[in-house]
Amino acid sequence: MSICYVTSPVGRLALEADRDALTGLRWTSAGDAAHDEGSTALLKEAARQLERYFARTLMRFDLPLAARGTDFQKSVWKMMSEIPYGETATYGGMAMALGSGPRAIGMACGRNPIPIIVPCHRVLGSGGKEGGFSGGQGLPTKRKLLALEGVVLL
Repeated sequence: MSICYVTSPVGRLALEADRDALTGLRWTSAGDAAHDEGSTALLKEAARQLERYFARTLMRFDLPLAARGTDFQKSVWKMMSEIPYGETATYGGMAMALGSGPRAIGMACGRNPIPIIVPCHRVLGSGGKEGGFSGGQGLPTKRKLLALEGVVLL
């Protein structure tokens, strides 16, 4: 596994890859490894795309992904990846489309190993309520990501 660290407006991030695919993005602290461990061309490209995303010049990531999860989780993550920049979906709407329940969608969102790039922050509760967010500082991080994309929460 290769890893590189990125400083972002929502905190310090660790990008992780195996071979030729991104496998993870997680929030990390300054106490974690101070330098990249085997940073690859893929990780450098992922870092570049994140930088462009935070600068509001990239609206869709184009990276090879290899998220580990169940078939159901992968179907939820695929659906999340199709939510356009600046738009949102609801747990209930996704559940209906996948023949599941909103709680199961929420659980899959919470287990998303590649947040931001697989945009779980774009999934809201009914009536435009925030729902939850497991990355960074939780809901404040979700609000920042949505605000960055121009989404106004009620």
